[in-house]
Amino acid sequence: MTYRDAGVDIDAGEALVEAIKPLAKSTVRSGTSAGLGGFGALFDPRAAGFKDPILVATTDGVGTKLKVAIEAGKHDTVGIDLVAMCVNDLVVQGAEPLFFLDYFATGKLDVKAGRDIVAGIAEGCRQAGCALIGGETAEMPGMYAHGDYDLAGFSVGAAERGTLLPAADIGPGDVLLGLASSGVHSNGYSLVRRIVGRGGLSYDAPAPFAPGKALGEALLEPTRIYVKSTLAAIRAGTIKAMAHITGGGLIENVPRVLPEGVVADIDAGTWTLPPVFKWLAAEGGVAAHEMARTFNCGIGMVVVVAADKAAEAARILAEGGETVTTIGTLRARVGDEAQSQVKGTGAWA
Repeated sequence: MTYRDAGVDIDAGEALVEAIKPLAKSTVRSGTSAGLGGFGALFDPRAAGFKDPILVATTDGVGTKLKVAIEAGKHDTVGIDLVAMCVNDLVVQGAEPLFFLDYFATGKLDVKAGRDIVAGIAEGCRQAGCALIGGETAEMPGMYAHGDYDLAGFSVGAAERGTLLPAADIGPGDVLLGLASSGVHSNGYSLVRRIVGRGGLSYDAPAPFAPGKALGEALLEPTRIYVKSTLAAIRAGTIKAMAHITGGGLIENVPRVLPEGVVADIDAGTWTLPPVFKWLAAEGGVAAHEMARTFNCGIGMVVVVAADKAAEAARILAEGGETVTTIGTLRARVGDEAQSQVKGTGAWA
């Protein structure tokens, strides 16, 4: 017997490596020193311009959004999601993403699908300004159903010592800026898929909330990468803290960057709930509070700034391509009340 008889095709794996080498090369940045193919990859923070760097590391996946990609037969955007979920977590700590590695596991390797996935990862890395320096492709018969696969991402960033976020002077009176999301991003898809299934919809059907698009295509809109715009505002000294709005939504994520004594008052009436979220709420009968603790609801990043720097921060972020809305303020906490209060959700109806 051969390894191929057992379901593992070494030739397919080598073909995929060759197909993705130019994709990885397109992400090269200062600090990288090797291509794909070795047992490890090297990165030099000093060559990247850092004098006394603190390294910051993150890891994440895409979750059950992958099931939408698999059922829709569209694999070219989930790689962007994978990078976004990692690098957006780096930048909220004031770190510049330096390099990225991926783990791609499947039952039987499909070279075309694999290349599409890695092409998305490379695109995400280019958007974030980080290098794709390595990864692992695992073909594991019996572990995954036919056509299924999983992705994990790993990224490392750096910041000069003493510049990490959140800052120590966050307090009442600070302003909350919301940066618009591109859609559902990569959280809440177990609920999304349940809503789609209960409605008897197929992913190739027209999207009820996005004219001209199939449902699968619309739901696969990739996660927005906020790295370059927010780094510009951080380096201008205008940002005290940022919260990446992932699983847990606006209610659970904002408190992660706040000191104990303050509360974020968020006014949901300051921005328009995007059509995809209106559809999910109506189709699934999802209450406003559940929406706000499951989805980003149109705000993919919350930025904390001093009141006297809010206008400058908003300008820099807008120049970086963000849609910026003042969504609330910080105030003193009373007792053990929740640290993120999302009010005015009646405007979402």
